[in-house]
Amino acid sequence: MASFPGLNPLLSIQYLIPFDQVKAEHVEGAVETLLADARLRLESIAGESAPRTWENTMAALDHMTERLDYAMGIVRHLESVATYPALREVYNKVQPVVSEFYSTIPLHAGLWAAIKTYAATQEAQELTGTRKRYLRKTIEDFRRHGADLPAEGKSRLAALDVELSKLTTQFAQNVLDSTNAFDLLITDEDKLAGLPESARSAALENAKSKSLDGWRFTLQAPSYTPLMTYLDDASIREHCYRAYMLRATVEPRDNRPLIGKILGARKAQAELLGFKDFADLALEDRMARSGDRALAFLHSLKEKTEAQFKRENAELLAFRRELEGSEAPELQAWDVSYYAEKMRRKLYDFDEEALRPYFPLPKVVEGMFTLFSRLFGIRIVERNGVPSWDAQTTYYEIQDAASGTVLGSFYADFYPRENKRGGAWMDSFLTGGPRAGRFEPHLGLICGNLTPPIGDKPALLTHRDVETIFHEFGHLLHHCLSRVEVRGLAGTSVAWDFVELPSQIMENWCWERAALDLFARHYETGEAVPRELFEKMRRAKNFRSANAQMRQLSFGASDLALHTIYSEDRHGDVIGYSRRLLQEYSAAPLPEGHAMMAGFTHLFASPVGYAAAYYSYKWAEVLDADAFTRFQKEGIFNEAVGREFRTCILERGDSEDPSELFRSFMGRDPDPEALLLRSGLAAAPVGG
Repeated sequence: MASFPGLNPLLSIQYLIPFDQVKAEHVEGAVETLLADARLRLESIAGESAPRTWENTMAALDHMTERLDYAMGIVRHLESVATYPALREVYNKVQPVVSEFYSTIPLHAGLWAAIKTYAATQEAQELTGTRKRYLRKTIEDFRRHGADLPAEGKSRLAALDVELSKLTTQFAQNVLDSTNAFDLLITDEDKLAGLPESARSAALENAKSKSLDGWRFTLQAPSYTPLMTYLDDASIREHCYRAYMLRATVEPRDNRPLIGKILGARKAQAELLGFKDFADLALEDRMARSGDRALAFLHSLKEKTEAQFKRENAELLAFRRELEGSEAPELQAWDVSYYAEKMRRKLYDFDEEALRPYFPLPKVVEGMFTLFSRLFGIRIVERNGVPSWDAQTTYYEIQDAASGTVLGSFYADFYPRENKRGGAWMDSFLTGGPRAGRFEPHLGLICGNLTPPIGDKPALLTHRDVETIFHEFGHLLHHCLSRVEVRGLAGTSVAWDFVELPSQIMENWCWERAALDLFARHYETGEAVPRELFEKMRRAKNFRSANAQMRQLSFGASDLALHTIYSEDRHGDVIGYSRRLLQEYSAAPLPEGHAMMAGFTHLFASPVGYAAAYYSYKWAEVLDADAFTRFQKEGIFNEAVGREFRTCILERGDSEDPSELFRSFMGRDPDPEALLLRSGLAAAPVGG
């Protein structure tokens, strides 16, 4: 749809979003108009006088907030990737109002009556497949969100939703601002000892961008991670570690009091709705079903990991004392990555930095597209001249290879900026579906914070960066390849502990020689990764794998504890309580004041998000490790298996129970042993 001067670009759904036209001054007026439109649609569904049908009830509900979703998705995205004071101010103003509206949808008595009336019709009784599932899940979702509460309870629940929206938005902004508030300028080159050339060059460029002389370091991952891994100067490592772990703990950006308020509001929600705790509320419609079951899953993995975890840490201390003498002190938290990297180099003669020249970002992206195009029967084409929020973004179109049909499009935004939040993520702007005799395409994006190009060199990635791109692209394909007729069940709108399967399975190809040969080429010579270097990488793959697993388990277990048993009266300060929980899983003592939770956006940067669900990463890792065994057995480029994964998983969204989707691809239930085998935490069976 064309855009005309003077018209608010947020008011009409446009597939080519006019990001270059969207300004802060458009937001409030658009939201007022679109909220009024959504309320009118809601009342229209509730007040429908004609007999109840799928079209006038469930289909109408599915599309009721589409225009509002679209506009708020754009504004939320811009606040994440191109924020500025006026945009942040207006976003903070409209977000609670919009959140209040969404929270009142299940509480609307007329709408709830309309859904129940439709559910009693003959048509509803005869529904099958996706439509039947959508009706059932809608009824369950309305009940879980208070549809059967008395008026006073509904009012209280709506107020809690608004409160959570405000608190979590403030939490996210505090993390971004406190991350950006820190920098470290080193002017003595001798203090850079141990740091690889790639990190030095990036720090030099960073300083130049600020008109500074020296080497500038920040808490952004491309700067922070190599410093903690390679820098010889322990005092600088400690300084940066403490800064990172103390993000968002100083006024006016102190998240510590917000955490208690967020946990309290979530607990109040759960109790109001008749649940034991927030974990049971959040997990009722997920694969784990309850907080107790999720926690039992994590504890089971911990038991199977703990012995090797202790061995690994004893070996690392012994290694340090081999280097520095028997009197060398115990490892501190800022020492672990540094000595682990030295130990890995000695054991496997492997330096991950040696891989960087083979992972230029353009080649990685091109190879990834080639690989998954081949597997899933798609074609990915870059399109120029599409409006965006930053000149460094790229826009692509995904086509079905057989028919040429456009299935979806997406933006890629890979580099860090001070107006962009940290981390890597995928998001959606539009969810397509059947309309007017055709299947409308989807629209999404992938974002990262990767090491940017330096001078004449392209962006050169670590292997972990490559895995991150593949991971987010898996989420993107889950969205863009979806063929579900109901918008609310399409794409990544699946159980939170299933959503990571399509993303995490993609990382497996980053470890396969034949896959790497598609894209891992030296940026200067075009040479493939030398066989010896590849073998070193493979041998080092499971180095300290128990520590890697315990780190993820620590986040999951702490998350569940905070959302089930934590009470300030019994357990004291939430930061201290969290530190004690995390200590059980840590390779070194966590210093007093350690406040990682104050920067844990996965749990506290949105009203729900990964709250009580961080275990999902490990849950889905079990699924992905097992599902990839089929590719290993039948061929990692086996197009027939790839097409099955597309049709059984990527296209199906939440149109069927995730356990059934997994069984449709694997022919059986998942085998948890696959994860332990892949991680080197269990011995392969004899003859296996």
